[in-house]
Amino acid sequence: MTPGLLLASLLSGAAYTLAPGPAFLALLGIGASRGRQAGALFLCGHFVGDVLWASLSLTAVIGARAIGTLVFDVLGLVCGLYLCWLGIRSAVARRGVDGALTSEPRRPLLRGLAFGLSNPKAYPVAVAMFTALLARYASALDWNAFAPLLAAACVGFIAADIVLVSVIGAGVVRQFYRRHALWVTRLSGVLFLGFGVHALATAGPGVWRRL
Repeated sequence: MTPGLLLASLLSGAAYTLAPGPAFLALLGIGASRGRQAGALFLCGHFVGDVLWASLSLTAVIGARAIGTLVFDVLGLVCGLYLCWLGIRSAVARRGVDGALTSEPRRPLLRGLAFGLSNPKAYPVAVAMFTALLARYASALDWNAFAPLLAAACVGFIAADIVLVSVIGAGVVRQFYRRHALWVTRLSGVLFLGFGVHALATAGPGVWRRL
């Protein structure tokens, strides 16, 4: 286990957390409407999902040779389909009769937990981040490295969460989101579609070859 490998896992966790997605939008909405404390509660709940998806991603990266790729290809395909649906939904988002977006969460901690555990966008993005940054250390990746790599990724999650909480509470960010929330949501929907298409293009051929 080298410092470079641990640093790569830490950076993977941070990059995964900072990548725009459904949870990022939810956090932005909470920060704009309720401030940093509510945003921090959301991220505490979401951390459970971060650990879950990072574990699956590291399992895919480390154990693909031993257990095969079919399970991960199918999971990536499901994630891609869901993300495309979510992207279309966000791209055509509208305001409700009360002027608010229906995606704004009411209970930060529970909503963060729900997002963290059920958001399939997390898997393809996490796999992409970990694969990109750990690929150069492929010869050192084995099951003995799993726990240290996951711990380093958790450090990255926490560091990125601190950055996000600091940013979302800033006055300029809150004002910008309140003024442009609808268009931020729609543009993010386009990003979700891009993630979804990438996941389908990556996982689809692997599933097709086994049909």
